[in-house]
Formats: sequence, structure tokens, C-alpha cells
Amino acid sequence: METMPWRGVLVATALPLRRTDLGIDHDAYAAHVRWLADNGCHGVVPNGSLGEYQVLSADERAAVVRTAVQAAPPGFAVVPGVSAYGADEARRWAEQAAETGCPAVMLLPPTAYRADDAAVAAHYREVARAGLPIVAYNNPLDTRVDLTPALLRRLHEDGLIVAVKEFSGDVRRAYTIAELAPGLDVLAGADDVALELLVAGAVGWIGGYQNAVPASCVRLYQAAVSGDLAAATPLYRALHPLLRWDSRTEFVQAIKLSMDVAGRPGGPTRPPRRPLSPADAEHVRTTTERLIAAGHR
Repeated sequence: METMPWRGVLVATALPLRRTDLGIDHDAYAAHVRWLADNGCHGVVPNGSLGEYQVLSADERAAVVRTAVQAAPPGFAVVPGVSAYGADEARRWAEQAAETGCPAVMLLPPTAYRADDAAVAAHYREVARAGLPIVAYNNPLDTRVDLTPALLRRLHEDGLIVAVKEFSGDVRRAYTIAELAPGLDVLAGADDVALELLVAGAVGWIGGYQNAVPASCVRLYQAAVSGDLAAATPLYRALHPLLRWDSRTEFVQAIKLSMDVAGRPGGPTRPPRRPLSPADAEHVRTTTERLIAAGHR
């Protein structure tokens, strides 16, 4: 996996913020990265949506990557998100990742407007100039830009991407991508369809709920990729009441609350995100408590 660091279980890390001033707690974040490694995960993806990259300053965003790299043990991948409104800024973040020692980056299509295929290709081509392998991130629900299997084939054939984090929710995509771009790695990107995508041939899982129950998520991944559905299916069914929060608008708040319940540094979110409603918070809290009581870690 060191030669293909986007494979395996990578955690889209939540970012611990101090309750007093919403500043970043870098010590807590470094400890969290090490804890994820200790629990069998293969790497982290800082500065993704779960890491609230949109509301970080440039200095904060760069510091988060440095903290993750410094905390990561040998062989533990740090694949930062480098998404931005425009390709120039995204390329600069990819260059910063390369300078910091990261082996690859993750990149959304342009987020400033609904780009067509030519604009998407130009975007990835510019960021590829930084020289690092790029994991494309397909999240049409948020970006309104769909990296269709045909477009992914084009990007892969042009040498611009090595993998795709597939978050469309359509598990049929895995089969079509395999047919059109057989050399492109598919990574499960939405926790609540992770098993379906892994069974369909995904070679990695970039997820959110590993922040709270990493060991159980790693067990699920290992069972799925080995074809042991007798072990994977009941584990997936048990975790799914939490995993489905990864596809909801309030996923950051929900995952951070589950982290708090699990004794991890979750904490608050920055505006414009607000706390969960009392009913949603109670649901997340009691579900997490039940799973931890059942032995999930």
C-alpha cells in the first residue's frame, strides 16, 4: 500500500477545535492521527469536507497537513484534500502537500460553478502539474459536477488521476467504471454504501465514521475485500445506523458527536455549521453508546 497509498482504509479526519475560541487543537489532532494508525487504519485524508477545510485560513490549512505528516508513523499515508474554487489555488495546495512529504492528494472538480467536461479536465490537468498522484473525488450532490464513468475514463487515460473516491451513492458506478477504466482504482466514499462498493471491487475506503469506531470499520473492510460476507454483513448492519449519517448534511456534527461519546476529540464545528437538533443529537448519542457497549471501537 506504500506504493499505492490511497488503497486500504483512509480516514477523512475530523478536526478537533477548542470550545473556547474554535481554534485548532493540534496536539489533539496529532494524537488522533496516531490513534487511528494504532487501530489498523492505513492513512488519513486531512482537509476534506469533514475537516471543515472551507472555513480554515490558508495558514491553518497548511498547518493541519504538517501536523498530520509529523504525527503519522512510518508507512501511514497522509493524502490531503486540495480542493479549491479554482485550479491555481488547488495546484498550490498540491505543491504544499508535495513539499510536506505527502504521497498523493484528493481533489474535487471545480467547486465555483457547474463545470463542463472540458473545464473539469483542465482543472485536473493544472493540479497534476504539482507532480503527485491525484485521487478524484466525485460528490455531485455537493459540487453539482458529476464525474461520470466516461469522464473518469478520459481523466485516467490522460494520466491525470489514479483513483476516484466515489460518493454519488450509486453503487452501480463501480461496475461501469471497471468496464470503462479498468486501471482506475475505485474507493468507497460514502460510509452507508461502503460494503456494496467493496463487494463490487473497490480497493479502498475513504470514510468518516472511522474517526469514532476505526477498529470495527477496519474489520468490516477486511471482511469485505476478502469476500467473507458472513462476517461483513452483520457487522455492516450493526454499524449502519451510524454510517448513514455520513451522507446527511449534518455529517460533520454527527461524526464529531459520536467521537465525543467514544472518548475521542470531536468537539464543536465552525459556522455556518450549527449543533445538531436535540432530537438528532439524542439519536446519534444513544446509537453510539449502544454500539460502544456492544464492543465496537
